[in-house]
Amino acid sequence: MTAYLVAVGERRDRAAFAVIFRYFAPRVKSYLLGIGGGGSKVDECVQETFAAVWSKAHMFDPARASASTWIFRIARNQRIDAFRRERRPEFDPDDPAFTPAKEVDGEEAFTARERTELVSEAMAELSEEQREVLRLSFFEDISHDAIARRLDVPIGTVKSRIRLAYGHLRARLEAHSGALL
Repeated sequence: MTAYLVAVGERRDRAAFAVIFRYFAPRVKSYLLGIGGGGSKVDECVQETFAAVWSKAHMFDPARASASTWIFRIARNQRIDAFRRERRPEFDPDDPAFTPAKEVDGEEAFTARERTELVSEAMAELSEEQREVLRLSFFEDISHDAIARRLDVPIGTVKSRIRLAYGHLRARLEAHSGALL
């Protein structure tokens, strides 16, 4: 196989490459399946491996490695590159994360600030227990059951505190709904 690989590197010998491909392609595919991957990903990796063998054959040095070692190293590197591409997706310029935020006009910003102040004032009027369950439930996204265990109270108490806090907040905010909401 070394002679065939040298022929590909020196003369771009297609017949020699065909021999190399017929011999190594099934073995490379089996190797890639063994180190992880499946189906079309492995087939793509095999194709990329032999495209690299064709384009880099001139770099093959029989004094440094056998043909099989060199080809399997290329296959291994192709699989590593494919794995990295899977873990780091292509850049998408249309991703909403890269879209600038919509500019807020002055009136909208003022209304939002007033609404935030109103909610803060209404929250300050709640009991400490009610504020705590709301904070745990909505800001830390903890389930009612987990809140009950953390605070060492029955789950019914947690639900009652949330319901009472909602009632208070709703009443307070509805009183101002004409102006803000």
